[in-house]
Amino acid sequence: MAKKKSSSGKTILYLVIGLVVVFGVGFGLKAAGVIGGESEGTPVETAEAKLKTITQIVSASGKIQPEVEVIIRPDVSGEIIELAVKEGDFVRKGNLLLRIKPDIYQAQIDQLNASLLTQKARLEQTRASLIQAEAAHLRNKELYEKNVISELDFIQTKSSYDAEKANLKAAQYQIQSAEAQLRKAEEELEQTVIRAPQDGTVTGLAVELGERVLGNSQMAGTEMMRVSLLDRMEVLVEVNENDIVNIMSADTARIEVDAYPERRFNGIVTEIANSARVTGAGTNEQVTNYQVKVRIVTPHNLSLAGSELVLNQTSENPDENFVPNFKPGMSATVDIETETAINVVSVPIQAVTVRDFANNKKESKPEGDDSTSESESTSAPDSEVDDDLVVKKEDIRKVVFIVKDGIAVRQEVETGISDNNHVQILSGVTAGDMIVIGNYRTLSKNLSDGDKVKVEERKEEIASI
Repeated sequence: MAKKKSSSGKTILYLVIGLVVVFGVGFGLKAAGVIGGESEGTPVETAEAKLKTITQIVSASGKIQPEVEVIIRPDVSGEIIELAVKEGDFVRKGNLLLRIKPDIYQAQIDQLNASLLTQKARLEQTRASLIQAEAAHLRNKELYEKNVISELDFIQTKSSYDAEKANLKAAQYQIQSAEAQLRKAEEELEQTVIRAPQDGTVTGLAVELGERVLGNSQMAGTEMMRVSLLDRMEVLVEVNENDIVNIMSADTARIEVDAYPERRFNGIVTEIANSARVTGAGTNEQVTNYQVKVRIVTPHNLSLAGSELVLNQTSENPDENFVPNFKPGMSATVDIETETAINVVSVPIQAVTVRDFANNKKESKPEGDDSTSESESTSAPDSEVDDDLVVKKEDIRKVVFIVKDGIAVRQEVETGISDNNHVQILSGVTAGDMIVIGNYRTLSKNLSDGDKVKVEERKEEIASI
């Protein structure tokens, strides 16, 4: 009897323990949302679609350079005997830059002057001979008409007269040639004095006093210096072929210079290249760019433009009198404003994603519908088709997900221009709609039409620039 009671007590204990375990597991699964109750939904972040002004921007990097830069090369060769400027000097048009030793060119002028005088003396001799030949010809002509001399004698005197006239013309031409050579020598002598072709600052001085330079007679001469307008600077950038079609002349731009952080300067597009610059041609890394020149319109380099900049007193706010000094070769980044849309519906740029609507059509086929399309029946009438061999057609479209009553509704959209933060929505979204903007993995891959969502944290919209 005692054994029977002991056996039944153990059985009851095991049952109690089993019930406790079952209730504990059930409670845990319910708390986790696996059984009992509904799931809270996929956690997402949202933002409100708003009316904004969007400016499409094309960004590019480049170097600052003078808009006008003249390279000074000598027309004649020789030794520099005077160097009147140093790098950084401001010069006016016509100011002396340097002199080249003129001795050899002065000697050529003296030689050509002597040659010219010789040619003039020969001209007088030829003229005297012509007068003598003319007199002989007239005398023999009278005698020939009276049949006093033979025709042969008359022809000889006439030929001598014609020859002297030709000699006179030749002497005149020789004088003209000598005079032209003399003018050339005088011009070369003048070219030994190099003067500034324009107002500007001397940049890139590459020669020293006593150095010999090569002229431009046979090949490009020695580059001696450059005269640049430093108060008219521009940024030369390279723009990718995909963006160049959006840029037009006179587009405004914002310029950031590495030497002046946290400052932005105004610019305007002045020139767009028609010929491309291709790097890595014929390889997978081929890049096609076009050069664009952006003039800096913010006043700059006033102290290097020949004007005297005098400040009577220092302003309490230094930014009021700030004038940047740009130097050739400085690095700069340009944001070119290509198009502006005013007061349009916009959403954060990360809210727009893509979905394959072809897959959606297959998935949405009603259950129990065994009908097949004509193309499917003809492609595989009585045989099984390997899925790996079937060419799947894609129907990729841009979409956003709108949150309505806790449900993510997929909405196809048409987009317009965009800036760094927002994209214009042409159709599919109205102002005030709550749009899913994150996280990235959920929005780009996992989220589907009709999914229940839970708004975790609403991101503050980034203020438009």
